[in-house]
Amino acid sequence: MFKRILVPIDGSATSNLGLQQAILLAKDQKATLLPLHVVDESPLIHSAMASGSIFTDLMNSLTENGKKILLKAEGLARQKRVRTRTTLVEHSLGPVADAILKQAKKLRADLIVIGTHGRRGGARLIMGSDAENVVRQSTVPVLLIRSKTRAAPRRRKK
Repeated sequence: MFKRILVPIDGSATSNLGLQQAILLAKDQKATLLPLHVVDESPLIHSAMASGSIFTDLMNSLTENGKKILLKAEGLARQKRVRTRTTLVEHSLGPVADAILKQAKKLRADLIVIGTHGRRGGARLIMGSDAENVVRQSTVPVLLIRSKTRAAPRRRKK
């Protein structure tokens, strides 16, 4: 059913859960796994401190870290005998979700698997939600993998 499964990863425990599920699904579907790491430049661009060589050094560090994350993902997939095609992109403007959706289209993904913290309320507003934006805008199915650390339950109104 699925031939190309995109899984955005950032090295966090939550994205690693998404990666693990995507690997299992890719193995079951005999699909190609498409691990994606987005190097988000926007915090650096908006920081007055990140100028000139400092910006370059920080970007190089973020890029190298992204490459390590992708290599680890590729190794995990290989252990399960899953084909992979990794992608690293630098993204400077707009939400990271935009870069994820652009790559999903470019790589012709037919499923996106993404880890999510499942935050609600103020925490979600402050932190933003790339997963939510992907779900809202994606033209292909999206499988959300919830973090093992659950968000606080909603209180019922009396």
